[in-house]
Amino acid sequence: MSLRQDIASSKLFAPVQSEGTLDISLHSSNAILVNLDKNEVLLDKNSEQIIYPASLTKMMTILVAIEHIDDLQERIVLPREIFDDLYQENASMAGFLPNEELTLEDLLYGSMLPSGAEATIGLAEYIAGSEQAFVKLMNDKAQQLEMENTNFTNTTGLHNANHYTTVKDISLFLQYALMNQEFRNVYTAQRYSIQSTNLHPEGITLTSRMFQNMSSSMLPQGEIVGGKTGYTDEAGLCLASLAVVNGQEYILVTAGAEGGPRTEQFNIVDAFSVYSAL
Repeated sequence: MSLRQDIASSKLFAPVQSEGTLDISLHSSNAILVNLDKNEVLLDKNSEQIIYPASLTKMMTILVAIEHIDDLQERIVLPREIFDDLYQENASMAGFLPNEELTLEDLLYGSMLPSGAEATIGLAEYIAGSEQAFVKLMNDKAQQLEMENTNFTNTTGLHNANHYTTVKDISLFLQYALMNQEFRNVYTAQRYSIQSTNLHPEGITLTSRMFQNMSSSMLPQGEIVGGKTGYTDEAGLCLASLAVVNGQEYILVTAGAEGGPRTEQFNIVDAFSVYSAL
């Protein structure tokens, strides 16, 4: 068993409650703030209440994909048939096209930064043969990480009543995932450039939805350095972010903020409120 597997199967990731917890009014109905350096919970708001994760789901998809990929530069073609259902469901897309040839690394960044469902399903089908077979790998990983109140039914976060988690479980996931350097690279990227493809001869530049919605990532004593947004009607505005404040790393997971893609991004407002209070 590897060191990482040993850590992941132990209780080391269960952070202790800090005596000096923050008391902040939030738009989000659920939140947890963890100091990664001290393994302490500094804010807890309904962290064990069941939520819908929306596109925060894609973080698990990306990690599981990374752990099953031998060569990130291997090229695959996105099958035409995966697009019709995604268009019909108005899923978030990266802008890739049917029958486009891309590297597996391109699909990782396409899943994270613009939250592209076509990239996510492309990865899943390549690695496991089908989305549902890949979902089993996701649930196996959740079980390994002791995400006890989590169940996935898809790779994208499109709403399903049986597709759920908690912000606490997502925080446990991030503590593990951020030890993987490739995941950290994807999670903290603000933009990513794809070279010429068969259908985009001039290439594509992908940008992070979280960073797009910030005028600045700077904080009074630090910076928000990475994150993944999510939204469905049922989930509300969600955000799982990483910040460095006073030289220490923090993760904040929030869900259930009112609003939508065209309103003020109250998930991001909450992140600045919380990190600034440190």
